[in-house]
Amino acid sequence: MGERLADRESGETEAVLALQFRGGIALLSPEQFARIVIAYEPVWAIGTGKTATPEMAADAHRVLRAQVRGHYGAASADAVRILYGGSVKPDNVRTLMAQPEIDGVLVGGASLDANSFAGIVNF
Repeated sequence: MGERLADRESGETEAVLALQFRGGIALLSPEQFARIVIAYEPVWAIGTGKTATPEMAADAHRVLRAQVRGHYGAASADAVRILYGGSVKPDNVRTLMAQPEIDGVLVGGASLDANSFAGIVNF
């Protein structure tokens, strides 16, 4: 799940994430939902070298967790894992993972270099 740069710049991130949730995840049964992991990756960060600030990422994760809470209940919102993806690198993984709302990261291009990937895994 994630917004385009135009959505972010126009303040529409929350609305876009809610729409994506309703059009996808909310269609799952509670049993199906219990088996998924949610990934938040702003479209504008995919392969660009740009990354959301830790605060931006945490805000998006809070929005998603609120959507889960409203649709599946508090226990599901507490249990679901929400990962951040979007130019995760050894130099930003620590600050991203310091955010309580971020449960883990998705690693893209940085996984192609063994030293870079090891730096993320061993942060």
